[in-house]
Amino acid sequence: MTAVLRPFHPADLPAMYRLCLLTGEAGGDATSLYRNPDLLAHLYCGPYPISDPGLTFVVVDEHGLVGYIVATADTTAFDRWLAEHWWPTLRAQYPLETVGQDPGDGTQDHVLVRRMHEWPVEDELPVFATHPAHMHIDLLPRAQGQGWGRRMVEALSEALRARGVHGLHLGVDDRNSGAIAFYEKVGFRTHTAHDWGRTLTLDL
Repeated sequence: MTAVLRPFHPADLPAMYRLCLLTGEAGGDATSLYRNPDLLAHLYCGPYPISDPGLTFVVVDEHGLVGYIVATADTTAFDRWLAEHWWPTLRAQYPLETVGQDPGDGTQDHVLVRRMHEWPVEDELPVFATHPAHMHIDLLPRAQGQGWGRRMVEALSEALRARGVHGLHLGVDDRNSGAIAFYEKVGFRTHTAHDWGRTLTLDL
């Protein structure tokens, strides 16, 4: 079986969670950073296909899922959905008073739990007016350099254009130079620099 790109199916979610962890440290394996392997994906993967499965696409080969792209068409509406439907259950499951405290062993679970509890409800940022959609994309090393990243971005872009969305943005860690090079190759441009990295935009 050669690798294929296809729409998301609910059965993909466990493998997407694993992949999110395996690429979660500036593109590298973040397994050693977290006691709970699900936390990273609870923030940056899981809510997207649950809230809007039509904007998630996956790449699978004979060994399983090797890549995914998740997105929302409207960042402001997505933040409202998170506040109403996603965070309440997770905040109850991961209390700030216990799991949100630093155990002092180098793990970062507490950082994500605090982020979960203190997730900012963004005001309407200037980038939202022109590029309201945002995305996350992850691809295992064995599937990189074969054009799958570009194909996933193209599939997502087509789905967004079909909804009348004219712009897409994302955030990227400056340490992840490979990702930045990829995004620039497929047409993204730097919109804003931050202390943690940069916001890139793509006109659709």
